Amino acid sequence: MRQRVITAVVALMIFIPIIILGHIWIDIAAMALGIVAVSEILIMKKRILVSAESIIAYLGVSVLVLPDTWTAILPGKVEQNFVFFLFVLMLLLLTVFSRNLFTFDDAGVIALGMLYVGMGFHYFILARAESLVVLLYALFIVWSTDSGAYIFGRLFGKHKLAPRISPNKTWEGSIYGSLAATIICSTFVFFFPITGYSLVQMILITIILSIAGQFGDLIESALKRYYGVKDSGKILPGHGGILDRFDSLLFVLPMLHLVGIV
Repeated sequence: MRQRVITAVVALMIFIPIIILGHIWIDIAAMALGIVAVSEILIMKKRILVSAESIIAYLGVSVLVLPDTWTAILPGKVEQNFVFFLFVLMLLLLTVFSRNLFTFDDAGVIALGMLYVGMGFHYFILARAESLVVLLYALFIVWSTDSGAYIFGRLFGKHKLAPRISPNKTWEGSIYGSLAATIICSTFVFFFPITGYSLVQMILITIILSIAGQFGDLIESALKRYYGVKDSGKILPGHGGILDRFDSLLFVLPMLHLVGIV
């Protein structure tokens, strides 16, 4: 517990100034987080982190993470998604040049990992570009849902939510987690409104995003269970890896875009 607290304090001391400053600082931070998250998938897949496929993965996820202002220098019809597709093609070419030591399945996992992580952190940048309030709102949804689910799940949890994927999660924890997020985030947007949305609309959006975040958590749990690991990484002592900490946010942020806030 002491290690978890120390890690959390140090991480927040670094993280909070970055999200307050925004601009290039959050661009660089998001790209770094994306590269580390993809490396965690590569490690679970038992790929060498300095291999050709790993380098392609780092470049591919970086292209997806970066905001349009960074990729505006690309010539003519060569836009961001096309460059990412070129990196996917490079992965497919590796299946030929490696004589199937690197397979189509391997390429598929890495390409999906780049897309999942890259687009999630891309919307992290876009949320901050929209406003600090919008990014904090997304973070509060994730933090309050997780905390509420953990606290109330331990107190009242009886019915397993997804026992084969995450045995400790319960329906009671999930419901109370979303309720906690709704109360906390509704209070937040009451004092710091998001332009163009009423309080009733934000309450409904919060419920949807809280549920989406829990699906993000379960998907990452399914990924870890498939590869037989407890944590996605060890970069955050006592907390696991970047995917462990950002799994819910990687689902919440694209949903923010879907509902029109980002």
